[in-house]
Amino acid sequence: MDSSSTRRQVTRQKLYEAAVTLIAEQGFSSTTVDEIAERAGVAKGTVYYNFKSKTELFEELLRHGVGLLTASLRAAADETEERGGTKVEALDAMIRAGLGFIDRYPAFTQLYVAELWRTNRAWQSTLLVVRQEAVAVVETVLREGVDNGELSKEIDIPLTAAALVGMVLVAALDWQAFQRERTIDDVHSALSLLLHGRVSGRR
Repeated sequence: MDSSSTRRQVTRQKLYEAAVTLIAEQGFSSTTVDEIAERAGVAKGTVYYNFKSKTELFEELLRHGVGLLTASLRAAADETEERGGTKVEALDAMIRAGLGFIDRYPAFTQLYVAELWRTNRAWQSTLLVVRQEAVAVVETVLREGVDNGELSKEIDIPLTAAALVGMVLVAALDWQAFQRERTIDDVHSALSLLLHGRVSGRR
């Protein structure tokens, strides 16, 4: 990678970080390009050099953020497979990876979850695509678990994958907003019990 490409990636990262913080704080409509540029420490023209509009910046922000989440989930699954772990262990590792991502990028996660509820946005199609990319990683592990007999064939794979991702997102946001005294280990332990079906106390 040449130096100009590296500089552009660094600049884009600054713009992503500035945009996600501002939009999470005050909403998309209320956030201006001038504010994004000022928060990122760049000239306004730099924003338009990298993105045609504020909408395009936001779309690319969604792709970037969910791409990082997807990569972390995939890495967790791959690492579990490399050490010979089960598919349930892979799912558990993905839960932990998802919590770690949300702990590192709380503003992005808050923004992402809020946008999932809005259906009139210009970037709705982009949001659906990147959401499916993240869920598909979980679907793959579930499907492999069903195929090798570790998981029940009665599992609705798409719905179960979406439920697992949603569980992590909602639990982590509740943790971030209302239960900050808890550690990531506490949250992971609670979700791990759910994954293993041990909430009822039956073994």
